Amino acid sequence: MPKPRYAQISLEATPYYHCVSRCVRRAFLCGSDQASGNSYEHRRHWIEDKLLELADIFALNIAAYAIMSNHYHVVFYVDREKAENWSQAEIIHQWHQLFSGTLFSQRFLRGEELSKAEQRLLNENTEEWRKRLINISWFMRVLNESIARKANFEDSCTGRFWEGRFKSQALLDESALAACMAYIDLNPIRAGMANTPEESDHTSIQKRLNKAQKAAQPNHPQQQQNQLLIFAGNPKEDMPKGLPFRLTDYFELVDWTGRIMRDDKRGAILENTPPF
Repeated sequence: MPKPRYAQISLEATPYYHCVSRCVRRAFLCGSDQASGNSYEHRRHWIEDKLLELADIFALNIAAYAIMSNHYHVVFYVDREKAENWSQAEIIHQWHQLFSGTLFSQRFLRGEELSKAEQRLLNENTEEWRKRLINISWFMRVLNESIARKANFEDSCTGRFWEGRFKSQALLDESALAACMAYIDLNPIRAGMANTPEESDHTSIQKRLNKAQKAAQPNHPQQQQNQLLIFAGNPKEDMPKGLPFRLTDYFELVDWTGRIMRDDKRGAILENTPPF
């Protein structure tokens, strides 16, 4: 029997989680369906754009992602400290980007005075919203529901678009985190959808590479892709918040791993391809 989400996620153990969501019956989310001749490639843009949009609203940073034909991968960093430091006004503002809130929260943002009873109810609502804004299940719910509605409208149909539950796996140490991120970033290559990370559309590695190629110091936190969790460098006490590796070291890991041929995978980075 599948475990409930609260039993799978423990922020005391790790803030990093790998999540996977698949279409019902593994039907096409995007790409081209050779059987029907239909193309759903534009839906990869839908999910990538929504994923990055929601990361600005929730206190969840994106460490890695890959949008495939019938599923997608994402590694979250749960930033509980950020959510705990949000003021009540900030919490309400963030939540109102997702939902309309309550009459009291709407009045609060308009600067109207609330009674003690109304303020007490608003305080309770705000604390609940604070919890939801660091909740991976709420993030995935908002993301998947919005994509399902758009896809069903486009297909002129109703019913379930995603499998009932997304898969979630805790990444308990730095080795697991690095290996999982590289696995995700290499998904299009292993599936034969791309030859190099630079050509791997709708992935975090492509977005990071595009930014790094224009940066004078790619490892500097302020010169990295700001829509993704930064690579902060080697772990130390005064290290800024971010992934505990150097960006260029991670690029080397992805390049080296991607060149290894695997019997159970269709693709690999070709041996004569220059390192990126």
